[in-house]
Amino acid sequence: MIGERLVERTSRGLAQAVHDAVADGTLSEGMRLPPIRSLALQLGLSPSTVSAAWEQLSQARAIRTDGRRGTTIAPLRVIGPARYRRALERSASFALDLSTGVPDASLLPDLTDALRGLHHTWTPGNYLVRPVIDDLEEVLRRDWPYAPEGMTIVDGAMDALDQVSSLLLRPGGTVVVEHPSFPPLLDLLDALGVRTIGVDVDERGMLPGPLAAAMRSNPEAVFLQPRAQNPTGASMDPDRAEQLADVLRAGAAMVVEDDSAGAVSSWPPVSLARWLPERTVHVRSFSKSHGPDLRLAAVSGPEAVIGRLMERRLLGQGWTSWLLQTVLLDLLTSRAARAQVKRARYTYARRRESIVKELERLDIPVAAPDGLNLWLPVRDEPAALLHLATNGVGAAAGSPFATRQNHAPHLRVTVGLVTGDARPVAELLAQAARAAPWSGPR
Repeated sequence: MIGERLVERTSRGLAQAVHDAVADGTLSEGMRLPPIRSLALQLGLSPSTVSAAWEQLSQARAIRTDGRRGTTIAPLRVIGPARYRRALERSASFALDLSTGVPDASLLPDLTDALRGLHHTWTPGNYLVRPVIDDLEEVLRRDWPYAPEGMTIVDGAMDALDQVSSLLLRPGGTVVVEHPSFPPLLDLLDALGVRTIGVDVDERGMLPGPLAAAMRSNPEAVFLQPRAQNPTGASMDPDRAEQLADVLRAGAAMVVEDDSAGAVSSWPPVSLARWLPERTVHVRSFSKSHGPDLRLAAVSGPEAVIGRLMERRLLGQGWTSWLLQTVLLDLLTSRAARAQVKRARYTYARRRESIVKELERLDIPVAAPDGLNLWLPVRDEPAALLHLATNGVGAAAGSPFATRQNHAPHLRVTVGLVTGDARPVAELLAQAARAAPWSGPR
């Protein structure tokens, strides 16, 4: 049953074959796998190859070794957005909720004219359509940070990351992510059964030195956010991007870039594809700039990868609605809509800078170069959250964003939603940063 699914005669190929057998129900929970030497002889592989595959599956928690019972198929895990739910969990309604990471609805472009024009637009009446409207692709390519081979439209950034990760990664493999990183991405990678290595970031993104150390683990992919990194607000410049490309050039890892801020970022577009075009997938979301309910993101990359992605989507949603694509095309080309997005970009920058300036006045130095969020260092996360909650303010705990257990406590604060005077909000954040954990009655 395993041999029939063995496409690649390597440890990763064997791990994938077992994973596929579990996925289609051929192997079920508790079933005993043959001893390593027996299976190696049966499949014509070396025992070390089978042992390495078992190690990958064990790391992915797909199998377990239990003494005399031998190696068995592990119980299926309940897969879900655990980190994401923890990042957003709340027990009360807040007068000012800065926990969400969402854009300010009042700063999104008006859809009225774009929707009014839909009845003039031809839409496909069959299932055999191109996945991206030609005019939209042309507009996107003019504003892209490099000249990509392939490009398509999908249903938001997380859809893109899901599709790309499923194509590139195998259970038991290793990937590099930023530390801290976006909880839904970490949930997705956990669901795929891969091991993550977190690499620290500074104001310009992922650090080259720690990345070089992580590359010694031969990761299959490196995930990063080139602009307005969530949660820290870090944004890469071309110099840092080139440094990271130099580190990655010696290996074989794919680069997956999630430009989730898109047009509301204060920094110009940047991509490692300028130096590694054959190994980079670049995703740009339009949720924060043009509206979360549009559910649209553009994906570029090598033709082979984008082609496989489009083929895979034929087994599911097929293509992203041309009606929605037409709305986005109108917003990207309308003078009024472009002015509204520009206004949002400046407004977010002003709000962010106002909070940072006030925190510095209160001796709480915080780096927030870009985006909607601020990564606030605190003495104790629960105490900080409680202090804010008792004053009607919500924030997100930092622990769901962490990629390692030993991490400095932080809160993610969506300062892009602070519409009024920054001073009272900054004073509450400074108090929360200094709040000590409760030690019980004295």
